[in-house]
Amino acid sequence: MVAILKKELRQFFSSLTGYMAIVIFLLLTGLSLFIFPETNLFDYGYATLEQFFEMAPWVLLLLIPAITMRSFADEFKGGTYEILATRPLTKWQIITGKYLASLVVVIIALLPTLIYVFTIKQLSTGGIDTGGIAGSYIGLIFLASAFTAIGICCSSLTQNAVVAFLLSAFACFILYNGFNAVSKIPSLQGGLDYIIEMIGIDFHYRSLSRGAVDSRDIIYFLSVVLLFLFLTYKKLVNR
Repeated sequence: MVAILKKELRQFFSSLTGYMAIVIFLLLTGLSLFIFPETNLFDYGYATLEQFFEMAPWVLLLLIPAITMRSFADEFKGGTYEILATRPLTKWQIITGKYLASLVVVIIALLPTLIYVFTIKQLSTGGIDTGGIAGSYIGLIFLASAFTAIGICCSSLTQNAVVAFLLSAFACFILYNGFNAVSKIPSLQGGLDYIIEMIGIDFHYRSLSRGAVDSRDIIYFLSVVLLFLFLTYKKLVNR
């Protein structure tokens, strides 16, 4: 598993594409937080990272599929998966290695955003909500974990990396915002709407972002990760 993880990281950072994905993420979040009108802190009037944590999931919704799209698709297309399958590795070790490598890349992209916390702290005269920010980062990491598992699963469904990207982005969008949108249908109001909203990732991400780390939210994210990694395993077994 460690060998797969190192191989994937080496492959990702051996090309300009890997660095560009991280730079684009940081540019988008940085420009939105400090430059773009209506979303920047100076127009918002409060020293808070709420804008960043509201926007970050939407950026990750495109960034993570771009990171994971080649995980299995390129292996299938190039015929290297058959060689990989002959190695003394179980399918779970292969899946876990690729999953962890992609997740490490996402975390590397998130680490520089801690500078925003320092910047906000310097701009604020009354202190910042450290608990809320910590909870939001925990929520963002769990969100990234779920998106990464979805991306790995979608990459195992096709030999075309572009198709894998589109499938992953669509699946992430549906799971993140789709259930929330459906719950707002007037005919579902009165109880059923809350149940439907709870199925979506956005509900649990917002719950963690309030600074209260609830075990139910953590169990939800771990369940999503395990579900999509299991679907990936079943796909590889059938192949």
